[in-house]
Formats: sequence, structure tokens, C-alpha cells
Amino acid sequence: MAKKGIKRIAVLTGGGDCPGLNAVIRAVAKTAINKYGLEVYGIEDAYLGLIENRIHPLTFDSVSNILTLGGTILGSSNTSNPFAFPMPIGKSTRKRDVSDLCISHLDKQGIDAMICIGGDGTMASAAAFAKKGLTVMGVPKTIDNDVYGTDITFGFNTAVTTATEAIDKIHTTASSHHRVMVIEVMGRYAGWIALHAGAAGGADIILIPEIPYQLDKVAEAVLARSKKGRRFSIICIAEGAKPKGGKMVVFKKEANSPDPIRLGGICHVVADQLAKMTGLSCRGVNLGHLQRGGTPTPFDRNMGTQFGYHALNILMRGVANHMVVWKNGSLGATPISRVAGRIKTVPVNCDLVRAAKAVGTSFGV
Repeated sequence: MAKKGIKRIAVLTGGGDCPGLNAVIRAVAKTAINKYGLEVYGIEDAYLGLIENRIHPLTFDSVSNILTLGGTILGSSNTSNPFAFPMPIGKSTRKRDVSDLCISHLDKQGIDAMICIGGDGTMASAAAFAKKGLTVMGVPKTIDNDVYGTDITFGFNTAVTTATEAIDKIHTTASSHHRVMVIEVMGRYAGWIALHAGAAGGADIILIPEIPYQLDKVAEAVLARSKKGRRFSIICIAEGAKPKGGKMVVFKKEANSPDPIRLGGICHVVADQLAKMTGLSCRGVNLGHLQRGGTPTPFDRNMGTQFGYHALNILMRGVANHMVVWKNGSLGATPISRVAGRIKTVPVNCDLVRAAKAVGTSFGV
């Protein structure tokens, strides 16, 4: 039965979509219903749905047969911060704190706790709600693997698998046309996807934000391969990579987003620069949102299931305002306040970086 004081819970999926979200929703709802006899509600489109009071019951049947689906049945949003929400005031728009309105919507539904599935932005808002007295529990989600406090996030494995398959396919056209192919992957300010997909795909050069590159060193690496008779090269570059002393390439800015910067286009910049420096045929390929989509891998289905189950278990044991984590091979939890406002980046001397360098991969330095 439910722990005294918690009878109804709500769940939301914030930030960008991610393979494995439905696995977590399913695990949270079914554990809550089966094991604890709770009533479960779904909040549509993340914090936007909470602001607009779009909250509906989730039944056992409504979360069945969703384990293998990509995306999220609840919908998501990465532009709605309840603590700085754009509201029209006359002819202008100003950001206002509507968190009290959100809490009132939960109170009217009799909801005692909220499960927030998302990345660093979602956790920052969850931590702020916890400070206002709301009982919250976080589940770390992002393809970028940059949530602080956990060794891995669900969604990362699927994104790496997708990116690696793309690199494998690009190998054939690079070889046929004797080109340098610069493949851009997501990751924002962390290079986890680029490092893991680049290493798995046999990229000749991997460029990540944590190791600012020198363009002349990149050019040297592709020219050295060309002189040895290797008539193509594969470069895997993170969207947040930047030259030493330079800046990241910004595609656009979303004024209403908690993180307004949208990176993108570095692959085309580097391809153009290399073509001029080396005289080789160079092309940029931006994998973009392809990395977010599709059926989650078995790893991410199982990781999401474990995270959802663990979130309910510790919540019902009286642990609140924490985020579930995977540390050193086992499940755990850390206070959301320690996670909010922080990201996890690639250690520049981690095992995979050292191994990649040992087999001849260049990092542009």
C-alpha cells in the first residue's frame, strides 16, 4: 500500500524527446499502481502542461505496450520555464514566475508528489519546486549524457548507436569519392556522443568541446592520411566543439527557452576551412534530430525501467527531492539541489580518450 501521505503522483517528461522516455513512464505508473496502489496522473508537454493545467489520469492499460516506442506519450517542451514564463503584458512580453499557479493545479488534483523526467533544465526547475515545498523526484534523461551526478542517462546508448550506424554508412561514400567527411553529432557543451560514436565508428579524428582543436593539426592529420594512400578521412565532431581560442558555432537563439543557445553548423564550417587549407574534397554532414528518434535500444529500455522503478521505491521509502542515478554499476540517488545548474563533461584523460589516441585517432591537438 501507499506510504502515508502519498496517494496520487504525477509524471512529466521535460526537455528534448529521447528514446526510453516511455519505458520510464511505464515503470513509474505500473510500479505505483501494482506495488503501492497509487493513482497516477500524466502532465502533458512537460512544464507547459503544468502551467496550462493539462493533467490527466494514467491507467495501467494506458501505459501498456509503450516500452518499445520512441519519444514520449506525454509530449514534451524545452521552452517553458515555470519560474520565468513569457506572458503578454500590453503590447510587450515579460517573463513571470508562475510556479505558484503550477502548484495550485497540482493541489486541486490532490497530487502529492511529482516525478520529473528530464535533463539539467528539468532538474533545475524541479529543484526550485522542491524549495517551495513540493515533493519531487527526478529521473535523469538526455541523449547527451551530460546530467551531473549519474554515470549514464537513458537515451544516450540509443543516440550513440544511431550515430555510429550513420558513420558506418558514410564510410562507404567517403571511400568512393575520396572525401573528407565531417560528421556533426549532438551533445551541446559535452562531447560524450562524439567520443563514443566516433570511437565505435572508427573516426580518424574526433573533435569535442572539452579538447579545443587546432585547425592546422586537423589538416595535418587528413593530409598525412592522404599521403599514405588513404584517400578518405572521417571526422566526428560535436556540435559544441570549438577551435582553440575560438567560439562555438551558434545556429540560432530561442529567446523563451531556459537555455536559448541552439548550436549547429560546425561541420560545414570545418569542412569549408579544411577544403581551403588542404585542397581535398570535404563535406559536412549534420545528423541533427535523427539522433533523438527511433526505437530505444534494449539497454535504454532496461535502464529506463530500472530508473522508473527505483524512483517510486525510494519515494515511498520517504526519500524526496532526489534524482535517481547510476553510479559505479548500481542504482542510487542524489539530492536534486546538487544537480541543478551543473553538467557533466568528458574528462580529457578518460579511458576512452586514451584508448582512441593509442590506436591513432587525432583530437586535433
